[in-house]
Amino acid sequence: MTPEPATICLGCWQNLHMPIPLRGPLSAPFRLFGVKPSRMNPNTCTLCEMAFSKIMKARAVTIDATILFADLRGYTTLTQTIAPDGLTSLLDAFYDDCAAAIWRYDGILNKTIGDAVFAIFNFPVRRDDHAVQALLAARDIQRRFQERHDALVRTIGAGDIEIGIGIGMDSGDTNFGEFGQTHRDLTAVGTVVNRAARAQAAAKSGEILVTTAVRERTGDMITAAGSDHALKGFDQPVRLFPA
Repeated sequence: MTPEPATICLGCWQNLHMPIPLRGPLSAPFRLFGVKPSRMNPNTCTLCEMAFSKIMKARAVTIDATILFADLRGYTTLTQTIAPDGLTSLLDAFYDDCAAAIWRYDGILNKTIGDAVFAIFNFPVRRDDHAVQALLAARDIQRRFQERHDALVRTIGAGDIEIGIGIGMDSGDTNFGEFGQTHRDLTAVGTVVNRAARAQAAAKSGEILVTTAVRERTGDMITAAGSDHALKGFDQPVRLFPA
């Protein structure tokens, strides 16, 4: 289930107290000036994407956020065995399921990186329970993909190759803004981002692995015991919990 699209930009309303129309007749004048629904979350607008340099007069800000990485397992193997249109169908299904779940819980789909997606929760739409929302989105991604799994395998001719999604998450202070000079990129960077990416790499197909920070912020939603993982780039083992 995907909620009805917002009529005004949720990010601008929360952060700037400006009711920027996204849809309907009132949005037409704004479209003339390039203000339209963001591709990262259609319930926010392109003004949110320009907020740093145009409104806040800053290149980056530190935000408390939850970071989610989701990766499509089996894709690399499939590139060697199935036709290009089958790969396209698989990526379409993966991106669509991730986007619908992320947007449903007020996150932004910041990047699609080959067979992976990178999502940020708590900016520009602020939620005190952003870790809860991110975990709900992660579970929704797994559910949506599992529901279409068998039909998708038949359609693309995957045969015995296992396809699924591995997800990793972390929460904490993150540097978010525009980076680069000749190529400007609006994204999040820092330890929280790196740890979420490494947690995703450690997750098995169909699994969600979260850090202690996410577990502590999500109450009794996570009950399984955690285990220590040696994550690339981290000197000390990181405890991850299946969620």
